[in-house]
Amino acid sequence: MHGRPRKPPNPESADSIAKATELANIQSQLLFNHQNKIYDKQALDISSKLLEINPEIYTAWNYRKLVVENRLQPLTDSDSIKAILDEELKVVESSLRRNPKCYGAWHHRKWVLSKGFSSINNEFLLLDKLLKLDSRNFHGWNYRRFVAALKNVPAEEELKFTTEKIDANFSNYSAWHNRCVLLSNLLREKAKGFYPREKVLMEEYDLIHQAIFTDPDDQSGWFYHLWLLDQTVTPEAPFLISSFPAHGSVLHLFTTSIMEGALPLILYFNQPVGGVNLSTVTVKSELSICDDLMWKAISTNKSGLARAWLTYLKIPDMKSYPSKVYPVEIVIGHAVGIVSSNGFHCGYPSQLEFSLNLQDHSVVCGEKSEGEVVVWKEENFYIEKDILKNLLFFGVSFETTKIHKEHHAMVSKWNIEAIENDINLFRELLSEMDCKIGKLTLARLLMALDELMVLSNDRRSHSKEILELYNDLMKLDPVRSRYYMDERSLLILEQVTSSRESLVQHCSYYKESKPTSSSGNICLHLSKLSITRLGFVERLLWVQMLDLSHNELQSIEGLEVMQLLTRLNLSNNKICSFSALEPLRLIKSLRVLDISYNEIGLHHIDTARYLCSSPFSHSTEANQKLEEYVSVDIEASDYWEAIWMMEDLNLTQLDVVGNAINMEHFGKLALKAIPTLKWLDDMYIR
Repeated sequence: MHGRPRKPPNPESADSIAKATELANIQSQLLFNHQNKIYDKQALDISSKLLEINPEIYTAWNYRKLVVENRLQPLTDSDSIKAILDEELKVVESSLRRNPKCYGAWHHRKWVLSKGFSSINNEFLLLDKLLKLDSRNFHGWNYRRFVAALKNVPAEEELKFTTEKIDANFSNYSAWHNRCVLLSNLLREKAKGFYPREKVLMEEYDLIHQAIFTDPDDQSGWFYHLWLLDQTVTPEAPFLISSFPAHGSVLHLFTTSIMEGALPLILYFNQPVGGVNLSTVTVKSELSICDDLMWKAISTNKSGLARAWLTYLKIPDMKSYPSKVYPVEIVIGHAVGIVSSNGFHCGYPSQLEFSLNLQDHSVVCGEKSEGEVVVWKEENFYIEKDILKNLLFFGVSFETTKIHKEHHAMVSKWNIEAIENDINLFRELLSEMDCKIGKLTLARLLMALDELMVLSNDRRSHSKEILELYNDLMKLDPVRSRYYMDERSLLILEQVTSSRESLVQHCSYYKESKPTSSSGNICLHLSKLSITRLGFVERLLWVQMLDLSHNELQSIEGLEVMQLLTRLNLSNNKICSFSALEPLRLIKSLRVLDISYNEIGLHHIDTARYLCSSPFSHSTEANQKLEEYVSVDIEASDYWEAIWMMEDLNLTQLDVVGNAINMEHFGKLALKAIPTLKWLDDMYIR
């Protein structure tokens, strides 16, 4: 039950010792039966006795399923089958009386009911009793969704039930959550009475305002408000928001990182999508054959969905073509197929047009500088007036009219008015009381309003007020300061990348010892901004040299979409493992990496290991791979994450000094894992 902590048994009492002994004996019998595949009535009784004492032993529930399946197998009489399954329901019910939040018991009950021999009406009666005792038991609500689906109970009817529970108690997280699930489906299906969308959401805003203003200290209503805000701001259908090269840009090929005669084409959507292929994206160019382009999702997960998608436009030998400007056209979403995880297809087709300026590389660039160490000192960077002009050579453009020309239709007058109304309400609330979650919600509302304004071609900004709110929250609620810092980081990055004027202020040239016109020596400086989280990377697809040093990054999630990156400075952050650098494995153009003065090797417990399981475990191929490192005379299994990360990199320079790892061992690994490496911590190694 909520608010009722479990009381641990007194280990010193004689009764507890006796129960522990009995439990151990019964458990041994059950394991013996399980291992020897004994599925008789006595074995079933033993499992019942064990579950009566401790219903949280998953093995007992799983074994019980095997016993029941064995007993059901020869039966054809429905009454006999029902009798066995009814007995299972009684065992589950007994366990739930002992612990109404026992996962194993609820899963077993679902398994029994899925057989189709039990009364669903009885399950609703059981749930009514349970939710009267504890109206917020999320297991009960989850099970209710299961039985409602089995009985085909209309979603409208279930929604009415959640309303009754919320009216009885505003502080019912589970009821609010169930309401989110039901309404999401009804709105997506445009069910009768739940369209137009604006009318339904407006009624929900009225309901949540009653809950919040009745008891502002209760958080359940605030969480539902966050869901409503997302429904108001986020368009249902995915659409393109950025690309490289950018729409309207003129790309000088001699200034761009071309990998083996291929130009990266990147499409970035507002949400993860699938279905980006030749049938849904058309590329036209007289420079290249575009009928065989293969689009690949840029993502560290294996879902097949991604915000960013990549392909390569083959660039022929420039000597075979006259020096002139060649147009390239990309049409996205003209055919059905690009779809989000929610099943919505790309809402508005987009058309990109940019140009490739072919010039003689040797004439413009001169001698190319190879194999020189990059030094990230301030004196090696300088600013000149033509930096904006060279940025345009990168394929950077803030002209996105054709991409966004239809997006204004997604922002109605209602969207903006709903947000503005809530802003006024919560400002009034905060004038009367100091409410942490109220300040957080106001900050979210202001950011949402600014996002809507951008879509509607209005550039009003509330960044100053939002920053003040997050600064206040960090003082008021230091336990959650990391979350507030993440949100503040997004705001800082939004400001830096919002216009060409603000972007240019953070750009400078890198002083090469061998002069070159290549725009690859333009560095974007995002250092010393107290950044804890990356965001708005869709605006940085053009960047080849990036300085993120002296921030507070623990993760670089999102950086993988910057496929043109050749030089990256992550020094003086809080990165604690090589696993946290996983996005770099997807950036094939990266040549220079500085991860010096981080916290790699400092922490004994690395939580990133659990997010990224070792690829070198439980396989013959993995063992063979580790054996390749025997020659470097170290225990390679202790460095699996370093090997796993480095083997996909093509670095020429790597800086790792200032971390807690064994530098001698790591140096040997780096030489073995990265054959292209020439510089390690400013020392020439080969």
